[in-house]
Amino acid sequence: MKKILTTILTAVIILAAPNRGDSCTNILVTKGASKDGSVMVTYSADSHQLYGELYFKKGASFAPGTMLKIYEWDTGKYLGEIPQVPKTYTTVGNMNEHQLIIGETTYGGLDQLVDTTGIMDYGSLIYITLQRAKTAREAIKVMTDLVKEYGYYSSGESISIADKDEVWILEIIGKGTKIVNGKNVNKGAVWVAIRIPDGYISAHANQARITTFPKNDPENCLYSPDVIAFARENGLYKGSDKDFSFSDTYAPLSFGGMRGCEARVWAAFNILGGGFIGDKPYTDYLDYAMGHNAKNRMPLYIKPKEKVSVKMVADAMRDHYEGTELDMTKDIGAGGHALPYRWRPMSFSVDGEKYTNERAIATQQTGFWFLGQARSWLPDEIGGILWFGVDDAATSALTPIYSSSVRVPECFRVGNGNMTTYSPTSAFWIFNRVTNFAYLRYDLIAPEVKKAADKHELTSLDIVPAIDAAALAILKESPAKAREFLTDFSVNTAQQLFNNWVELDRYLLVKFIDGNVKKENSPGCFMDNGSGRGIPASPTQPGYSERWKRAVKEDAGARLKVKE
Repeated sequence: MKKILTTILTAVIILAAPNRGDSCTNILVTKGASKDGSVMVTYSADSHQLYGELYFKKGASFAPGTMLKIYEWDTGKYLGEIPQVPKTYTTVGNMNEHQLIIGETTYGGLDQLVDTTGIMDYGSLIYITLQRAKTAREAIKVMTDLVKEYGYYSSGESISIADKDEVWILEIIGKGTKIVNGKNVNKGAVWVAIRIPDGYISAHANQARITTFPKNDPENCLYSPDVIAFARENGLYKGSDKDFSFSDTYAPLSFGGMRGCEARVWAAFNILGGGFIGDKPYTDYLDYAMGHNAKNRMPLYIKPKEKVSVKMVADAMRDHYEGTELDMTKDIGAGGHALPYRWRPMSFSVDGEKYTNERAIATQQTGFWFLGQARSWLPDEIGGILWFGVDDAATSALTPIYSSSVRVPECFRVGNGNMTTYSPTSAFWIFNRVTNFAYLRYDLIAPEVKKAADKHELTSLDIVPAIDAAALAILKESPAKAREFLTDFSVNTAQQLFNNWVELDRYLLVKFIDGNVKKENSPGCFMDNGSGRGIPASPTQPGYSERWKRAVKEDAGARLKVKE
């Protein structure tokens, strides 16, 4: 293993350009780690091709013999069909009516373990399981049974699975394609699932994180019977059962796995751990996050500095490594306005030397993101909330969607626009309009956007307890009426967010047009020049950052120097 790690670390340092399969981030919070006793899971579905919309599937009953067609989530490719179950549950996004939450990040793993004959891709696996399981443990069984029966079509995945009481990470990878007599004798997958201890938080971001695991603790660890034997049979592992590491065997660390992936976990742990990761200062793991020391691996889970709130966890998803050694605003790549993004590809070469840009938690290519909140002290009709948003987490807002909703807002509806079709009633498109404008002068415009997002989220958090109480009273009379009440609240709140962003788009354009900043008497009330004819007062012109000006001076100073 030492030789393998050395080879990896001395190999050519390149981060592959992220695509749908290697760009997401999850944060997992147990009941004992949250301020209100709720379970939370976050997920950013990051992709340059994924459209931000809220999937909705109403529960139904099916006659014997009904078949379910399977289409790969990423590409829409038809993979096959499986028998439908007699009854399914209603799902809203990545949460169902029983408060089950499922998210994922793709780690890929060993290329030879992809099963090209399977029909269960990871996306279908998630959304089908949400329709069939009530609890996290049920979900693990449904998922692993499905891939055993029908084959696993995707590469390696880390999957967050949580209900109102438990939080699990399931790491899974296929067994490759070995055709004998027309059949793949390696059909299925190897996997390990670890329950996060109560009072702890965890995270994963496109790198398998489960290493060694207990073999005789089914309350806290489940795994496929052949997870070690398969590795031995295929020459992937030769050590003892005790020392077997899932990640080191099936998804060995690389520079990219640390710098582009584990660094995001490092950032989340730093934020929620109050500068510590476990009992160590976050800087003790800096060499690991930078991809320089694979032996200095972070723990799978940590205790947060204090019990965390919905807002604290949501804001962790907005991080760009601010205040750390990887802060993306501190080098000239941030341009003249401290932009914490680098356009793809992530790697680049200069004079034959290869370099990499950072990939933070918040990123420009987010289709949708959410914070699923499961609350055990409330009935399922009321307890589940999917705090849902679209586009870049740093410049978008989450809005509460109760998981018992019977319809979704028009601004999030599937089919309301797509990645090649603009829709004026789509939240994805209005958020992208605002965000892409903010990218032009991030230091000036992004704070305005963040202020609007904070206002919506904090107002919604303040209102939710009253909505819960009203729904509880209605529930005693009629569960159907309670669900309708919560649906109306969810839809109306989301549509108000959409309307607010339409106004924000107009306001920002007027205020920041052409590199200027118009003066205001109050927000949205712009000063005129006193003539009463709609001509603004002379605007301010902030110009560029000091770092940028110095860089321009070094590059073109002789040509630009003013001669007295």
